[in-house]
Amino acid sequence: MRDQAPPQGAQAALRAIRLLKLFTAQVPELRLAEISSLSGLNKTTTHRLLQALHSEELLDRNPGTGAYRLGPGMMALGVQALSSNDLRLRARPLLRKLADETGETATLEVPIEDTMLILDEVTSKHFLGASGNVGTRWPIHATSTGKVLIAFERRGPARLGPELASLTPKTITQFDKLEKELGDIRRRGFAEVVDELEDGLSGVAAVVRGGMGEVLGALSICGPSQRMSENRRAQLGLTLCTVATHLQPRY
Repeated sequence: MRDQAPPQGAQAALRAIRLLKLFTAQVPELRLAEISSLSGLNKTTTHRLLQALHSEELLDRNPGTGAYRLGPGMMALGVQALSSNDLRLRARPLLRKLADETGETATLEVPIEDTMLILDEVTSKHFLGASGNVGTRWPIHATSTGKVLIAFERRGPARLGPELASLTPKTITQFDKLEKELGDIRRRGFAEVVDELEDGLSGVAAVVRGGMGEVLGALSICGPSQRMSENRRAQLGLTLCTVATHLQPRY
């Protein structure tokens, strides 16, 4: 659900952006016919947009198959966005402190449609620990960061798709069950997951707010479920709530 209609005259730009969003970690390469089918655009229009994106190095082509993939221009933009992101810069020392004091992986994540994007991460000092990659996106309903964002962001529930995919036997896939948990999250102030994103992985998260109280993203601590007991998750949740307040600007 979009908050507002796109500006007039932006159709070509929006189409190009939507083509770029078709490329994911799971589907890094796509052929012209696949892109045309997924986008709902005819092949002529799709090819014209792909050529424009390729000319700006936002897309590259596999010389062996002719399939398209994200290009060096996109990587450069991503690096530039990360290096200039104010929230990431302010959160970095707090992530280091959280990782050092807890021994677990600490992340800063922001919402992208129905997923949570790892904007920054400081990994666990343990040999066995949670580890993703900056830029990784996870389904919003199966993560502690996603749940806490849905619970507190004004349009959070609208980010959910028509179905909730099952990633493990413990992933919540019923909307009524998820809504009940969202109520619990609002009452205690933090969210948690146990074996819902991946078997053996648990996480706790609290929202990060902007100067006007708007939800910007979430901080999390993740680790093996064997180290993340119920009592420890509760303690970490309260810690994250306190740390998150230090990221909120004071005007």
